[in-house]
Amino acid sequence: MKKTMMLKKNYEYKNVLSKGKYYSGEHIEAYIKKNNKHYNFLGIAIGVKIAKAVKRNMLKRLIRESYRNIEDYIKIGYSIVFLWKKKVDIKEADFKKIKKDMIKIFDKANILIEDNK
Repeated sequence: MKKTMMLKKNYEYKNVLSKGKYYSGEHIEAYIKKNNKHYNFLGIAIGVKIAKAVKRNMLKRLIRESYRNIEDYIKIGYSIVFLWKKKVDIKEADFKKIKKDMIKIFDKANILIEDNK
């Protein structure tokens, strides 16, 4: 069962980015905020200056798929926004690296369920 909904509105992103806690990985950054709901919210923001539309959409798909693979091991009730680091070249985008980064970030944030460790 899908336990995650997407952030869509600008004010939702601003709320998480301003009040959420910042975590950094090798390739991605995350802002995580508790939302007191029975599902998670996911947002992905990749700046226009990083790449053209095709590459940005590819990055979003990679991040979304990495999240989907570890979604079952994440605690419920959080809003999460992922950002691609500006200093990291887009050619380094790889599914395994992003997934490893994501697990590391969730582990730092202490929102991974203990069975996954």
